[in-house]
Amino acid sequence: MKEDMHMRIGISCYPTLGGSGAIATELGKALAKRGHEVHFIVSGIPFRLGLFLDNIYIHEVEPMSYPVFRQNPYDMALAAKMADVVRNYQLDILHVHYAIPYAVCAFLAKEMLGEKSVKVVTTLHGTDVTVLAQDPLLRDVIRLGIEKSDAVTAVSESLIEQTNEVFQTKCPITKIYNFVDLHEFRRITKPSWKEKIAPNDEKILMHVSNFRGVKRVPDVLAVFHKVRERIPSKLLLVGEGPDLELARTITHQRGLDRDVFFLGKQDEIASLYSLADLFLLPSEKESFGLVALEAMACGVPVIGSIIGGIPEVVEHGHSGFLSPVGNVEDMAENALQLLKNQDMWQHFSKAARKRAKLFTLDEQVKKYEDVYESLQ
Repeated sequence: MKEDMHMRIGISCYPTLGGSGAIATELGKALAKRGHEVHFIVSGIPFRLGLFLDNIYIHEVEPMSYPVFRQNPYDMALAAKMADVVRNYQLDILHVHYAIPYAVCAFLAKEMLGEKSVKVVTTLHGTDVTVLAQDPLLRDVIRLGIEKSDAVTAVSESLIEQTNEVFQTKCPITKIYNFVDLHEFRRITKPSWKEKIAPNDEKILMHVSNFRGVKRVPDVLAVFHKVRERIPSKLLLVGEGPDLELARTITHQRGLDRDVFFLGKQDEIASLYSLADLFLLPSEKESFGLVALEAMACGVPVIGSIIGGIPEVVEHGHSGFLSPVGNVEDMAENALQLLKNQDMWQHFSKAARKRAKLFTLDEQVKKYEDVYESLQ
């Protein structure tokens, strides 16, 4: 894209903890720094947005309230807000992250405004394809959102293959990997934090997620339990979600209370990654694995599952080890192999950082700019 070609771009995403919201927010911040005018059209301020930034505007969606509605029709309010922002700020692009509800709402907004008013770019992140599409009724709605978009991207080759298999769409899908800011995500030494969590120099394992069932948090605890039986170790659990209480229950039942730290949502995540010796990601569905990439950028090898886009991020036997979903015995053995051999761990740590350099923010943002430009 020509350097003097600045655009007005609307971004809609889930503002809560999760890879799609993180990527959408970091993309918006990067676009703003490159001179584009970025408008977040969201239900709340995205958790990664931080302090005020030049060229960034926030438009919060206010749910409609009317006695006849059993529930507030958020989707209709979102579509109306999208149309309003496009009209008032003359947006060139509406970039939505997830087909439901965002791509469908963008289609409705575009219909309100007229066909040539704005171009819609939809980025698929996984759940809308791998989980929601299992419902036959939702599948048709998701297909509508995809096919009515002017351009569609997906975060891994695996997700593109799944999308084509599930929806049989004829529209092309561009692969643009998730990315990491290597300046922000690097190994940061925090001796006081390390001493507080592991005062006797125990090994530290870590898991970050939204604690949904597909993340297999019980497997995280099972792997940790097996590792802890043979090596003094601690576990950091970062994030919140529906399986958080289950994780607390399992922790208590297995007598791990003194060795498992529930840290909730955290903003300064790079410093926490830097404390870890290993990152655990035993998911049963994972379109990319952004948290694995962030951990690798901080020099943390990954113990994960062979599923979805994880093998496109983690090189088995180099920057981490991958096992079949649910094989906690193999995951634990792989973890122990790394933790017991410092030279091997150092090699994997350096390989993880090197691998992360293939997913730089600047390179992937440029690809999104190319998609935008192709629609003008």
